[in-house]
Amino acid sequence: MGAGHLNPARFEALLDANPGLAEVELSNYGEMFLNPGLTEILRAAYSRQVVLHADNGVNLNHAPDEVLAALVQYRMRSLTVSIDGASQESYSRYRVRGEFEMVLGNIRKLNEYKRQQQTVFPMVCWQFIVFGHNEDELAAARKMAAELGMSFRPKISWDDDVSPVRNRDLVRIQTGLPGTRQEHYQATGTAYLRDICHQLWQSPVLNWDGRVMGCCRNYWGDFGGNAFDDGLEAALRSPGLEHARRMLMGQAEAMPEVPCTTCDLYQTMRQDGSWIGKRELVAGAGSVILGIVIDEGRTEATHCDVFVSPGGVDRLKLASPPAAQRYRIGDQQRIAVAIPAGVEHTVYALPKRLDPSYRKRYPALPAVTVTVTAEARPGLKDVVVRLGG
Repeated sequence: MGAGHLNPARFEALLDANPGLAEVELSNYGEMFLNPGLTEILRAAYSRQVVLHADNGVNLNHAPDEVLAALVQYRMRSLTVSIDGASQESYSRYRVRGEFEMVLGNIRKLNEYKRQQQTVFPMVCWQFIVFGHNEDELAAARKMAAELGMSFRPKISWDDDVSPVRNRDLVRIQTGLPGTRQEHYQATGTAYLRDICHQLWQSPVLNWDGRVMGCCRNYWGDFGGNAFDDGLEAALRSPGLEHARRMLMGQAEAMPEVPCTTCDLYQTMRQDGSWIGKRELVAGAGSVILGIVIDEGRTEATHCDVFVSPGGVDRLKLASPPAAQRYRIGDQQRIAVAIPAGVEHTVYALPKRLDPSYRKRYPALPAVTVTVTAEARPGLKDVVVRLGG
């Protein structure tokens, strides 16, 4: 793949040449925070209503304060942070020379910037690759993630022989996952993370220098074509990439020069004859992520139940509310829901006060409603719900 940085000017030119681009994943192998031009990249996307996310993962060991602030200012949608442990000892076993407290400190700074700007973006996820040396810290890591307002996503290691899981029952209880990819295959009949191959159709990966890598699994070769030099459309029609797509659908033989040929995901498909079909590639309808910020003000509430419903305010829903997300006052919890673009929705917030002793009755606190319509571009929107004066 080579070592280098995505050039902000070339990225900006790519967006200008392809105005239909609505979102871009900005992370892959490497660490995006090492790019000195990252703030320019964020600004360029934001000014063109292109949503950025880094869901493939960052390690967040090197993130200047001004860049963390820019993530919030320019509304990066989401950020997955690779934190494989709940202590320095276990974390640094895999994230060699990584600083556990530095990462948590950067997340706290990010949360403070989000609080100042009243936004839930970027939404942050704690990704935890499960090994034998960290399996006993799963519960602690999940608790830390919740306290930091992060979602939590466990993941099976790519290599079953590296610090293999010891207590498979514990891991299954804590994560719902088997201990190894081989166990996943035996249980389901499909390779773990097979949907990575969908990226060749739905979200093709470009290298930092514009070369077509196809998917986030591939690091050993490109498919020919360069989006910066040839144009995005031409690069995504390169003979190598088109042949790879046919290979994955069982319509063409493997070729040595096509990176998929040596990939374990393709080899499993070939072994089993379990090719990718058109139904598997049906993409979901586009939606907008609505980030709901609870402005607590001077409320007497201890928590607030929040739900979103299409249409204007419906008093019947206030009398008999549907299932809701519970927001704890004083917490860093995030609330985000996906809604279709261009359709009016109402956010309902039902503040309540709980008495720990269960002996006192408190009068009902007034409900708060906010009606909102989100546009398709950009694919996210903030709404602030104020509970108290």
